[in-house]
This record gives sequence, C-alpha cells and structure tokens, in this order.
Amino acid sequence: MTTLKATLHDDLTTAIKARDQLRSATLRLTLSAIGYEETAGDSARELSDDEVLKIITREVKKRRDAAEAFEKAGRADSAERERAEAEVLTAYLPAQLSDDELRTLVTEAVTETGASGMAGMGAVMKAVQPKVAGRAEGSRVAAEVKRQLSAG
Repeated sequence: MTTLKATLHDDLTTAIKARDQLRSATLRLTLSAIGYEETAGDSARELSDDEVLKIITREVKKRRDAAEAFEKAGRADSAERERAEAEVLTAYLPAQLSDDELRTLVTEAVTETGASGMAGMGAVMKAVQPKVAGRAEGSRVAAEVKRQLSAG
C-alpha cells in the first residue's frame, strides 16, 4: 500500500473512532474512488502516490464544482457540506502555488516554447503542467497562460 493511501486509511480509522462523520464519509468516498481506479482496466494494480494525488485533486475539484452548483440552486447547506469535504481532502494535497509562483512558471514556459499568441497555448500548457502537477488547478494554469499569451 502506498504511503498516501495508508495515511488515508489510518485517518479514516481515527475519524471513525472520533465519530467525525464529515471526515469519515469524505475519506471513505475518496478511498472508494482510489479502489475503483485500482481495479479499473484489464488487471488490478497498486496506484503510486502521484496517482493517488491525482485522484484526491479530482475529488476536491468535484466538490468545489458541486458546491458552486448548490450555491446557484439556493441550497446553501449542501454547498457548505461540499466545501467542508473539499477542505478535508485539501489537507492531503501539496501546498498550492501562489499567484506569483504560478505567473513565474508560466512565464518560463512561454520563454521555453517561444510561443506567442493563443496558437501557442497548447505547447505552453504541455510545458508547464509537469511543473505544477498537483499544486495548481488546471483552470488557474490555463487562465494565467491565456493572460500572458494575449498580453504578449
């Protein structure tokens, strides 16, 4: 078992013993998503910590999107629960890049690729994604790339 997955299991056990319903439900769903991913495909396999991080990131994004949808539908209680679940999972992610750090990485990628104009967006995204993996949401990265390419 990977160290991150083991940590999730240990934290789930602790949450159950503490009767922390929010944390235990959130961790159960996340471990279920990890288990599903491990058994999907032709043969079962053990996921690496990086793959587990991608799943956690995806789960956080799902919850943020759901919170936004609930907010628009006027269901503040459900939106708050989704945000709380996202916060539980965010604790397992690496520290997020600040706007300045993201701006610097995108500037370097634009320089590396020699891109100018929106036609170069794909090349810049391809160059910058490995550098920001798990530390910035794709939408944030894309917005900064667009800003820099349209300004330049």
